[in-house]
Amino acid sequence: MPTFYEDRGTGPALLLVHGHPFDHTMWQPQIDRFSRTGYRVIAPDLRGYGATPLGATTGATLLGDFAEDLVALLDALDVQDCVLTGLSMGGQIAMELVRRHPERVRGLVLADTFPAAETEDGRKARNAMADRLLREGMRGYADEVLDRMVAPYNTHAAPHVHRMMCATDPVAAAAALRGRAERPDYRETLTKVAVPALVVVGRDDTYTPVADAEEMHALLPDSTLTVIERAAHLPNLERPEEFDAALDAFLRSLVRPS
Repeated sequence: MPTFYEDRGTGPALLLVHGHPFDHTMWQPQIDRFSRTGYRVIAPDLRGYGATPLGATTGATLLGDFAEDLVALLDALDVQDCVLTGLSMGGQIAMELVRRHPERVRGLVLADTFPAAETEDGRKARNAMADRLLREGMRGYADEVLDRMVAPYNTHAAPHVHRMMCATDPVAAAAALRGRAERPDYRETLTKVAVPALVVVGRDDTYTPVADAEEMHALLPDSTLTVIERAAHLPNLERPEEFDAALDAFLRSLVRPS
């Protein structure tokens, strides 16, 4: 279970699941806004990220491990269900959680993520990157990918993103990469999601392009698709006002529990 998390505000629970290799502070604009506007915002550091230790690992942290950690956190906080929001790896964790525990999810937000299983080439690339991070640490990787995480024209968000990446434990990052290499295909799972969903993507995201978001939107029985202009892989930080407007409209569309 995550040992560090933010838990702010009152109202329906909004669980924010960060991506790789970040921590809960990638959601800071959303934590600040939605905890003030009628929601209980829960934003954990995942296993091995931020202030939550990795703990014992056999070398791979599976998406199911992260998902069960989150359910344990909901149990510990006495939260029966939540609007589950995940970005990138966090979106894949969200898909795994809704596959295993659909009763815990009353709304699903998938941002800049994709549902397909890894290809053979992708598995090799993730495992090779895991080896590299263990050898070299995070800084070289962070330097290389920063312009894909945050579009070059969104310089305001770049320092925070770079700091998060450099601060991540390379052992934890490598374990997550090896786990993601073994992920299942979530496309059938999406066709069975019985709650409303929101799919969000940055227009200039090259990791998870708009076509991936359109595929998820088509698979989900009840979903809305929002493309954030002038954003790449982290639209919630690059264009927080636009991202928050989409999330706010989605949250307002859900029937609040009595």
